Amino acid sequence: MSRLLRGAAVVGTLGAACLAWGTLVEPHAFRLRRFELPLLPAGSPPVRVLHLSDLHLLPGQRAKLDWVSRLAGLEPDLVVDTGDNLASARSVEPLLRAFGRLTERPGAFVLGSNDYFSPRLKNPAAYLWSSPGATPEREEDLPWRTLVQRFTDAGWHDLTSRRATVEVHGVRIELRGTDDAHLDRDDYASVAGAVSPGHDVSIGVTHAPYLRVLDAMAADRVDLVLAGHTHGGQVCLPGGRALVTNCDIDPSRVKGLSSHEARTADGGIHRSALHVSAGLGMSPYAPYRFACPPEASLLTLTARPEL
Repeated sequence: MSRLLRGAAVVGTLGAACLAWGTLVEPHAFRLRRFELPLLPAGSPPVRVLHLSDLHLLPGQRAKLDWVSRLAGLEPDLVVDTGDNLASARSVEPLLRAFGRLTERPGAFVLGSNDYFSPRLKNPAAYLWSSPGATPEREEDLPWRTLVQRFTDAGWHDLTSRRATVEVHGVRIELRGTDDAHLDRDDYASVAGAVSPGHDVSIGVTHAPYLRVLDAMAADRVDLVLAGHTHGGQVCLPGGRALVTNCDIDPSRVKGLSSHEARTADGGIHRSALHVSAGLGMSPYAPYRFACPPEASLLTLTARPEL
């Protein structure tokens, strides 16, 4: 009996330590991940893309705000925000102050559910078994229109069911995006089709990496798809293996750089690079991360090797 009690005590101590780490330490262990992708025509200069996602910002999150404010020092060539910026109606101004000089760089964005709807109290463990794609049956209560206006006033492109072109160092980049597939608001048909002539690289942008969106973008030969939403699994096994994705993508591609294949209209197969950000935050009602620290990513697009 004493052996059982000692075992239970050890398990309880380990559980308490994991809970403390996941709530007090790891949510503030922000990191910058770096990737290199040879997607540009031979001879092109490199293009550095800063991918931000899922801040779920509350105005008082000083550590997060300070860390984000330092990202401007990277001097990226393009900033892409894949949504879920807000967790409070009072978060727009702190967010924009933290972005600071980043809004002076070329940029583009789409929105996520937590730009439209504030988080609600629920069983935090439900994240591990909730079904994806449920649309909140309530009024939009976050100031997403203000956020869109402030981003676009700064010169960033709203890619919600739109295409746009950005030129950096002589490299012409075509961008296309969708509204949040997790809310069933994606309308890929409005941006579907071949990459427009005269562009050197194409980037698809969406909040949640649902397979229907990834399939459509890869089928149109988009070179790179950027998404967020998954939080990298948020609570992972030691080593970072995700348990859930909160959408229909497989756990092996829940964060970081991978690829996605689809059949094209001419019967071929195209493989798009895929980057899913684990994001910089989480719901205030599920305030923990384990084996999945918050992140932003700097993707350096480089020239393909000459044949």
